[in-house]
Amino acid sequence: MTRCGTADYTSKETGAVHRDLRRALKASAMKFRMPTQIVRAPTLDGRDRTPPSRIAWNFFTAMYCKAGGYPWSPYGLTPGTCYVGIGFYRPLGSAAATMQTSLVQAFDERGEGLVLRGHEFEWDPNKTGSRSPRLTAEGAHQLMALVLDRYEAVMKQTPARIVVHKTSRYWPDERDGFRAAIESRVRRYDLMALEAQSRVRLITTSKYPPFRGTRFSFGELDYLYTTGYISALNEFHGMHVPAPLQVADHVGQDSSRDALLKEVLALTKLNWNSAALGGLLPITIKFSGLVGEIMREIPADREPLPQFKFYI
Repeated sequence: MTRCGTADYTSKETGAVHRDLRRALKASAMKFRMPTQIVRAPTLDGRDRTPPSRIAWNFFTAMYCKAGGYPWSPYGLTPGTCYVGIGFYRPLGSAAATMQTSLVQAFDERGEGLVLRGHEFEWDPNKTGSRSPRLTAEGAHQLMALVLDRYEAVMKQTPARIVVHKTSRYWPDERDGFRAAIESRVRRYDLMALEAQSRVRLITTSKYPPFRGTRFSFGELDYLYTTGYISALNEFHGMHVPAPLQVADHVGQDSSRDALLKEVLALTKLNWNSAALGGLLPITIKFSGLVGEIMREIPADREPLPQFKFYI
């Protein structure tokens, strides 16, 4: 992997290109419906200093998931709710300003989910004045219609509620497009913007960081510690001072703040590719970034497989 792990080169058509062997291998194997599990040389020859118990947990949990099992299920998610995470990525070999939507969709309270690829759209930070991509009203409507169509095809019913997670605030056109598509078929919905930040923290009077699950608010902004001290274990699983997630937007108001934050906390425990008790981000957003890395290696003329096991 040292010699063939990554490659960077320049193309006349697309400019700078970055390739990654792991991502390309998973995308290629997907064509033959083969989930892959890659073991690095340092893990096999003992150079990896990760405790053997953690290596074993990660390896066999991932294998169980890729064989079709569900290692664990979350507790406390609302039945009949479709949880959606939206992220963006730049397709391999595309023009410099072209991006494409990457979407992760968790179907139900068990966390069973599918991966969908959205449409291409143009985004130029120099022209828009923002590095954070956003969808037009038509694009947001089209994307949410794709989600609802797939949900109904798989679940054989319309969801009772939609929850959308995004890492940036909803622009007016984006918000209107999502709302129009949802309200035409679903009565209840909540659109949330979840941002990982380090500007705001709580300072405790003890030697321990804040408890995982601690929540506080400033006006319309909510902050939630998804990492922190775990009292049940008397442990803190981290190397740095934890910082809370910021909930910057809540469009819909069909659920209480407490209920929404409890759902976010539950969704941080759904990463089947890690031995950690919980992560900083809910799986909806965490996987949208990971999926985008693999998705950009899949040609536009090939439909990506929807199961998570091909991407982890």
